[in-house]
Amino acid sequence: MRVTRCEPNEREKLVTSEKNGREQRDATGRRAAAGAGAGGPVDAATEDFVDHRNLLFTVAYEMLGSAADAEDVLQETWLKWAGVDLATVRDRRAYLVRITTRQALNRLRTLGRRKETYVGSWLPEPLLTTPDVAEDVELADSVSMAMMLVLETLAPVERAVFVLREVFDLGYGEIAEAVEKSPAAVRQIAHRARTHVAARRPRGEVSATESREALAAFRRAVETGDLQGLLDILSPDVVLLGDGGGIKQAVLRPVTGAGKVARFMLGGLARQAAALSLGAAQVNGYPALIVRLDGELDTVLAVRFDEGRITGLYAVRNPEKLSHMHRETALRR
Repeated sequence: MRVTRCEPNEREKLVTSEKNGREQRDATGRRAAAGAGAGGPVDAATEDFVDHRNLLFTVAYEMLGSAADAEDVLQETWLKWAGVDLATVRDRRAYLVRITTRQALNRLRTLGRRKETYVGSWLPEPLLTTPDVAEDVELADSVSMAMMLVLETLAPVERAVFVLREVFDLGYGEIAEAVEKSPAAVRQIAHRARTHVAARRPRGEVSATESREALAAFRRAVETGDLQGLLDILSPDVVLLGDGGGIKQAVLRPVTGAGKVARFMLGGLARQAAALSLGAAQVNGYPALIVRLDGELDTVLAVRFDEGRITGLYAVRNPEKLSHMHRETALRR
C-alpha cells in the first residue's frame, strides 16, 4: 500500500512553529500560575480556573476534536482570565466558558485551513477516558468518535452553539455572549445544527454491554482470521477510515462495504500477526481496541455501532494524535 507523505522541510517547519508556540504559552501559563501563590486576587482566579479546568477542556475538545489544541486553548483562556477584574464577573463559570469558546472558535478556523492540506482522512484525536465518562451517557455520546466526526460537518459557530446548548445545556443568552450573536440568531443556529446532527448521528442507542460484546466478537474474528465472523458483525455498508497524517501508512480514502473492509483488516493484520497484539480500552467514552506493534502503541481503533452491527471503523495511526492515550483524561459537563 502506498501512502503520500508531506515534504520533510515544509512539515518540519510547521511542527517546529507549532511546538515553539505551544512551549511559549505553556511557560507563560506556568509563570502566571506560580504568581498565584503570592496572595491577592490572582489566587481566586487560579482557584476558579482549576475548579473548572476539566469542563473547559471538554468544551474546547468537543469544538476542536484535538486534545493538543484544546490544551493550547486552555493556556490562552488562563492568560485572559488572569487579567480579569473578578469583582465585575457575576458568573465565573459562564465567563470562563465564554473565553474558552471564543478562543476555540479562533483556533477552529485555523484548523479548518490546516485540514485542507492534511494527508488522507482527518480523524479526531482519541482520548483514553476515565470510567465516569462512560457512565454519563450523554457526555459519552457527545465525545464518541462517531459524534465528533458528525460535529466536523458543522460550521464553526454552529458547532459551538450545538456543543454549548446540547451538551452543556447553557442558556441562549449565555451562548449569545460566547459566540457574539443575538439570542434570536443563536436559537436559529441551534435549530439548524440539531437538524443537521440528527440526520447524521448513529441510529438508535447502543448500551455499553452491547458495545463490548460486539467489539469482543470483532476482536475474536480478527485474531482468528475468521472472515465469516467479521462479516457477521460488520454492517453491509460499513466504512473504514484511517488517519496516518502522512507519517504512518494508512488508507488515504475510505474503504466501504463489509467484504472489502473484512478482507482489508485480515490481510493487513495477517502480514504482521507475529508482532501485533490487540487490547481493549475505553476511548472517548466507548469500548475500543488498542493495536500494539512489538509492544509499542501503533493504532487506536474506535468503532461506531448501529443496531447491533459495526457501521464505522476509525483507525488513528498518526503518532502526533496518540499522546493522550498514555494516561486517562477526565472530561466534565
